[in-house]
Amino acid sequence: MENELHNLIKVWILAIISLCYCYYISSKLPKGIFKLFSLTPIFIFFLYLPLTISTFHLVGISAFFLSWLANFKLLLFCFDQPPLSPPPSNLFHFISLASLPIRPKQKTPSQNKSKPPQRSILFAIKVLLLALLYHCYSYKQNLHKNVVLAMYCVHTYIELELTLALAAIPARAMFGFEIEPQFNEPYLTTSLQDFWGRRWNLMVTSILRPTVYYPIRLISTRLLGSRWASLPAIISVFVVSGLMHELIYYYLTRVAPTWEVTWFFILHGVAVAAEVMVKKVVPEKVRLNPVVSGALALGFVAMTAVWLFFPQLLRNGVDEKTIGEYCKLMNLLKGLLPF
Repeated sequence: MENELHNLIKVWILAIISLCYCYYISSKLPKGIFKLFSLTPIFIFFLYLPLTISTFHLVGISAFFLSWLANFKLLLFCFDQPPLSPPPSNLFHFISLASLPIRPKQKTPSQNKSKPPQRSILFAIKVLLLALLYHCYSYKQNLHKNVVLAMYCVHTYIELELTLALAAIPARAMFGFEIEPQFNEPYLTTSLQDFWGRRWNLMVTSILRPTVYYPIRLISTRLLGSRWASLPAIISVFVVSGLMHELIYYYLTRVAPTWEVTWFFILHGVAVAAEVMVKKVVPEKVRLNPVVSGALALGFVAMTAVWLFFPQLLRNGVDEKTIGEYCKLMNLLKGLLPF
């Protein structure tokens, strides 16, 4: 573990140095091909860096932050698009926006002041639920397989939300701005479109819209007209998301891709596109009640996750590695506590 922490520190020092180059050198170049050419070595370097780490949690976080989010933000930066353009006046602000899953929130007069305490309570509840899940894994040999898979679904949501929320804390503390939440209560979804577009991992959604959705929709408008232009754009977004998940799975398992997770996202892309198409032709008053459609959407996500999202991870023992790392961390904390 000590060597892994050294590798992690080395990775992020190199990432920060790379982002300093982007800030001081690439930002001075005109947008387009010249800036893209200057950043190409950084794209490749950020794809390489997670390969120097092997611990599940550390490599997963580094791959997501650098190989996916940072590279996509820098791609937008090549064409003077937000969130890195125009470049912030503060270098550390630039580094935070580029390397962390954060997006500054625009304050409005109607902002509800009661939300922060509610979020704190929900955060504490989710921490307790995650600890309870890890405790229950000790008895998973006595549990039905489907119960364990359901636990993995809940675990994935809670751990991802907590990790992204914790990653945003340094930026909030350093710069004092409000950070948009990464999840918007996905368990309250009303449809697949609502789940993926407005509730689940909103940082990824905000990055894929300008990099994939808008360009494809612009091309599709010329070919299909404005009414149906969003359909190929939606499917394209899910294809790209599937490929990026496949890359992260490779970092986690170091085995050749099986493309199951890519098909998971393609299936959901087709389903969301079909839902959008139905909404365009079916009057709102004859649609399913949002409670019913939301339950069906969550059921579809859970069943397809068990079918296509988790198997590659389970075959390569990622679940056992995760539990093992948690046990090591708990033992380390017990050794540090004075009681």
